[in-house]
Amino acid sequence: MTDAVQLSPLPQWPDYGLTDDLLPTLERWAADGKRAALATLVSITGSSPRPLESEMAICEDGEVQGYVSGGCVEAAVRVEALECLKDGQPRTLDYGAGSPVLDIQLTCGGRIGIFVRPIPDLATHVAARKTARDNRLPITLVTDLNSGSMTFRDEMCPTGLEAGRFFRPYLPLLRLVLAGGDPVTLAILNLSAAMGLETILIRPYGPPEPPPGLPSTRYLRGNLEAALPTLPLDRWTAVYSLTHDAHSDLMLTAHALKSDAFCVSILGSRRKIPGRLEALRAAGVPAEAFDRLHLPAGLEIGAQAPMEIALSILAQMIAKQPQ
Repeated sequence: MTDAVQLSPLPQWPDYGLTDDLLPTLERWAADGKRAALATLVSITGSSPRPLESEMAICEDGEVQGYVSGGCVEAAVRVEALECLKDGQPRTLDYGAGSPVLDIQLTCGGRIGIFVRPIPDLATHVAARKTARDNRLPITLVTDLNSGSMTFRDEMCPTGLEAGRFFRPYLPLLRLVLAGGDPVTLAILNLSAAMGLETILIRPYGPPEPPPGLPSTRYLRGNLEAALPTLPLDRWTAVYSLTHDAHSDLMLTAHALKSDAFCVSILGSRRKIPGRLEALRAAGVPAEAFDRLHLPAGLEIGAQAPMEIALSILAQMIAKQPQ
């Protein structure tokens, strides 16, 4: 235990584990001039409640963000991370079945390895990740599991261990381009905000002000045809049209299918699918692009209420996201 910090127990309700995106927290700590350690799930034997590459950030004052197990080891990881910040030495933590740490076992019955190391220059670390995010480019953190040294590669490398180094890619935030103005659209906006999605709303000739909670910079209300060339559609972007206007739906969908958007869809009934496919072909959409078109919008879960439909649409988007 570090002498400078009197640790309080972790919250009984682990809201610190609700998000995988640690960058905003690291950015806040860097702005406050604080030091931090990073804990990464680098090995799994058997089952694990969290996937490989899951992370937990630990501040020198004891604050944490992120989750590396099902709640079984987070308190112990925090203690080790604070010791790591005190002595400057990385460490590999071994928990679960067959581990020498007998007083911490995993309810899933598996075994996990967590690598903890201090971030030597938090401001520089944050700046590298923020630059990549602002430019919507992938970046990979490469950690030497012997020395704890960390370097960034300006590319997306597969997650995993190679020659004593662990590769942890950070991808651009999933972006959702949404067109519409009905209750389902509003329900999607509410859920997407809670999920941390970067959402852009299009409502041609809509109200001057965006819906509550949506930044005005992500609200396009002018002519749809004029707005289309300004849309940033990359391979981490999904496009859903909920305008209830056949011409607008077709225009947006055809444009999106000619881009790199990974998932494109239109809200509507199944009986409209053949006509929409024919119209999109007539609009010059290449045949290979139809692999990214998913009609109708949303997974089939029997959804009827706006929030239910919104849930089905976002679940479809997550299921189709690039890996």
